[in-house]
Amino acid sequence: MNPFDPRQIRRAFGRAAKSYTRNAALQRKIEARLIERLEYFSGKPVRVLDVGCGPGHGSTLLRKRFRAAQVIALDLALPMLQRVRPGWRRPLSRVCADASALPLPDASVDVLFSNLCIQWIADLPALFAEFRRVLRPGGYLAFSTFGPDTLHELRSAWAAADSAPHVSAFAHIGQVGDALIAAGFRDPVLDVEHFTLRYTVAADLMRELKSIGATNADAQRTRGLTGKAHFRRALDAYEGYRQDGSLPATYEVICAHAFGPDSGQPRREAGAEIATFSVDALRGSRR
Repeated sequence: MNPFDPRQIRRAFGRAAKSYTRNAALQRKIEARLIERLEYFSGKPVRVLDVGCGPGHGSTLLRKRFRAAQVIALDLALPMLQRVRPGWRRPLSRVCADASALPLPDASVDVLFSNLCIQWIADLPALFAEFRRVLRPGGYLAFSTFGPDTLHELRSAWAAADSAPHVSAFAHIGQVGDALIAAGFRDPVLDVEHFTLRYTVAADLMRELKSIGATNADAQRTRGLTGKAHFRRALDAYEGYRQDGSLPATYEVICAHAFGPDSGQPRREAGAEIATFSVDALRGSRR
């Protein structure tokens, strides 16, 4: 069962399209670090794909970096794509689609970039298999995602209020790495870093999360409005984290890069090693 509700994810980010840019300071900081990882790719890409592009800030940076390449900005939420400025010289291509079902041909992408998107996709092996499908052999994959320690203070505060899930749970670095290897990606490198933002009151954090679309997408979440008593209990519980006059909000960020496998390199699926190759590659007599 998918722990996330895709319709809620699409709806929340669509509603946040207008307010996202002015509230996404942490996302921009992580994006800048992910852009730096492109130094590990020495090729001259023909096609670059930005998965989960949001309003297109990263796509614009990719276009400046790879001036000769076609840059495709892809997002699940149409209102986000409508905020992307395609430009008039070498305009960005905008595509509304699910990252798990990319509407692109096999081996058609040289660089696949994704900043803080894949934490909303539960089936990482299937996702990375799709990334492998569209990435050319030797192509470059760079992405960031949130780890399970993200917003642990807020999760704990809500747990003091009721037993319903209020903060989405994300995969840990070991799961991410295993899924990359299972998909057959070469030379994966992953690292993790913690960022702490501080707020005067917990309600400010909750409003900011809503303004960037990062609301509760748990499939088992309670529908409807949260009662005032529950909300107050959560706020009071969060006060236990107050230090030096402010409240912390922790983000665990996993950044990774890897290279597309050579044609025919095996991948792990359902406990078996699977390799594909052209019949023309077979040697010996044929009948």
